[in-house]
Amino acid sequence: MDTLKMKLQDVIDSRMDEFYDYLRLDSVSTQDRKIPETVEYVKGMLEKTGGEVQVLDDLGGNPVVYGFFPAGKGGNKDKTLLFYNHYDVQPEDPIDEWESAPFEPTVKDDILYCRGVADNKANLMVRLNAIQALLDSEEGLSCNVKFLIEGEEENGSPSLGGYLEKYADLFKSDACIWEFGGKDEDENYVIEAGIKGMAYFDLYVESDDVDIHSSIGAVVDNAAWRLTHALASLRNADNQVLVEGFYDDITPPTDFEKEVVARKPFDEEKTKELYGLKHPLITKDLEWTPNEALAFYPTMTICGFISGYTGPGSKTVLPRAASAKLDCRIVPGQDPEKIHKLIRTHLDKNGFEDVKLDLIKAQKAFRSDLKNNFVDIVVESAKKAYGEGTDVVLSPNNAGTGPMYNFDKYLNLPVLSSGCGWANSKAHAPNESVRLKDFFEGTAHMAYLLQDFGK
Repeated sequence: MDTLKMKLQDVIDSRMDEFYDYLRLDSVSTQDRKIPETVEYVKGMLEKTGGEVQVLDDLGGNPVVYGFFPAGKGGNKDKTLLFYNHYDVQPEDPIDEWESAPFEPTVKDDILYCRGVADNKANLMVRLNAIQALLDSEEGLSCNVKFLIEGEEENGSPSLGGYLEKYADLFKSDACIWEFGGKDEDENYVIEAGIKGMAYFDLYVESDDVDIHSSIGAVVDNAAWRLTHALASLRNADNQVLVEGFYDDITPPTDFEKEVVARKPFDEEKTKELYGLKHPLITKDLEWTPNEALAFYPTMTICGFISGYTGPGSKTVLPRAASAKLDCRIVPGQDPEKIHKLIRTHLDKNGFEDVKLDLIKAQKAFRSDLKNNFVDIVVESAKKAYGEGTDVVLSPNNAGTGPMYNFDKYLNLPVLSSGCGWANSKAHAPNESVRLKDFFEGTAHMAYLLQDFGK
């Protein structure tokens, strides 16, 4: 182990209790839990590391924490790297599926379990540990480092755009490392240059004033069937979205982006095993590969459906109301507001004028230029951190969603994702986790990146 990695291990060990206390803060933004306490704790973590800190709270929403670490004496004071993180986490439900207390850090077989550990608290700690180790050494930081740590990511980041617009000069940087990343099911370390957007909808329909005895179903329709038919009209059995104009505005991937995706491995059997899939992948009969679908194509997903009686035993009723949650993961070129209008038009055209459709979360997609030299710096520093036993794989974008588009809009900089997660991190699910070896290697990657970025 080289000198830097030895120093990193010492720093990690010395700050583990501090990290555990951070994890114990159940900072669930959708339920307004422990937000002020977590803001103060994050502020203290940055200050302990040696940073200058500001808490921005003048635009409403949960506060944004800004941190700044200047380049060292021999560093490049004209180069600045921005880290984006969030301190809020998902709710812990369903609690009965957790094998340990959701907000009590628990290590088993060198895996650390806790809600929010993978998404996103470990990735903040990794970056602070790397900075601490470099500040404790003679060389210091090769560049300036800034942090933007928000508290509404799990709720769609509704306030973030306003803070980025108002404080664009404060956050001005040359490049940004995103909040997440890690290893795939084949233990490849994946670096992603973008993210899909989202249009998330609530649908609701009523058929009657009250639930009706189901015997009347011979002559009366019900809300559950009504909404089922409306949803079925949106997508066919071949998983193609039937909404007119849905695919029209997609920005086609470049030849280089296609080439990068073609090189990216995908193990179908491991994917099936990882998620316990009971059916074949839905790409089996389509013209694109799973990796192409994950990177380049939009989706439409029913995320939830509620209607009628769902308790034990039987209750024979015609449900008076039905509701559903629907998300569309969109790609560059598509606009969530336009997708909303297209779906509304489709429902009306097909006789579902009574089905309410509310857009409750909207984020555009973003993809950085894969030929930007920042990509090479991040990839090469990852290779140094992970060594010959791990392949470093580049991907045009993650299949998930986040507010990356706002960073391009207001700061105009390349953004890459890099983190310490793994294929079984189970972010948003019970038994969320990070492996301790990935926690160390992720810290090493950030340290090497901070050594190289200013050169």
